[in-house]
Amino acid sequence: MHARYARVRRWEFWPRWLFYLPLFPFWVLLALKHWSATIWTAANTCMPHGGVVGERKSDILSRLPGWAVVPFELIDAAEGSARVAQFGRLVRERGWAFPLIAKPDVGERGEGFRLLLDLATAEAALREHSEALLIQPYHAGPFEAGVFYVRPPGSSRGKIFSITDKYFPRVIGDGYSNVRTLLWADARYRIQADTFLSRLGPLAERVPRTGEPVALAAAGNHCQGTLFRDGSHLLTPALERAIDEIALRIEGFHFGRFDIRYENVEEFKRGERLAIIELNGVLSESTNIYDPSNSLFRAYLTLAKQWLLAFDIGAANARRGARVTGVLELLRAVRMHAARRVPRIAD
Repeated sequence: MHARYARVRRWEFWPRWLFYLPLFPFWVLLALKHWSATIWTAANTCMPHGGVVGERKSDILSRLPGWAVVPFELIDAAEGSARVAQFGRLVRERGWAFPLIAKPDVGERGEGFRLLLDLATAEAALREHSEALLIQPYHAGPFEAGVFYVRPPGSSRGKIFSITDKYFPRVIGDGYSNVRTLLWADARYRIQADTFLSRLGPLAERVPRTGEPVALAAAGNHCQGTLFRDGSHLLTPALERAIDEIALRIEGFHFGRFDIRYENVEEFKRGERLAIIELNGVLSESTNIYDPSNSLFRAYLTLAKQWLLAFDIGAANARRGARVTGVLELLRAVRMHAARRVPRIAD
């Protein structure tokens, strides 16, 4: 009951539709200003519908400079045994070792994310879904940031709109409590206890040693349990130049968020040794809004600025001849994406 009350009281855990509902009148005003409800779909001409749905992670990552991206390979959509065989071949050819990461090539908000610890967990993940999977070596970080970038069409330089500093959830063993008990004892973690426990499975009953850290999540997604903090203290001219150099490599990219892992804070601030794991398009959020110290008003103000930029950039691209996705076409694309549920394939 305490956890349920906390979810209601803390707006960062509200259902997405409820959180965004107050922004609808502002969105209507923007649509009236531009005489188009979907002109923002032209913000990124390099992605389907600007990056609303349907964009392939592998296609986007392949356009980035190799030195800035965590290596990846694609497992084709196929039946289980064929995928397992393909996985074995690529791991041998690339010389990769566990742990590895698997996630749908088309997906969002950590959907389908799997940490592959060994061959058994890899085979289970490959048989669980039949859609194309992106495989990457696990970058241990220990840090991750969400860097939101914007560049007006025609401008030679862009800027960093915001940075989110991500903190991965973990509990510390006391020598006698199991992970489940430690999780429920934490005022924040208990709010997302169902998410953590479903992921942990039998490991929730393990009793860690005194002082032993136990990770509760590996994906840097708020809905998966990661704590988001405002990362404005990480912003430097050197980092902005490095992100700008990377973004300019992608023709038609103007608006979105880089998810980046890194090992050293000072190197990150200098724009060095960046390890991009994803790049998201026009529906990216400036996720620093989910900082628990942030007010709801400030969060809405940030999102209003973000959507103002999305509409303006889309309109500027449209004037240059970029295609705007119509309302009905966009609704069909969203419906088809939402209905994409592929049953497990066993053979």
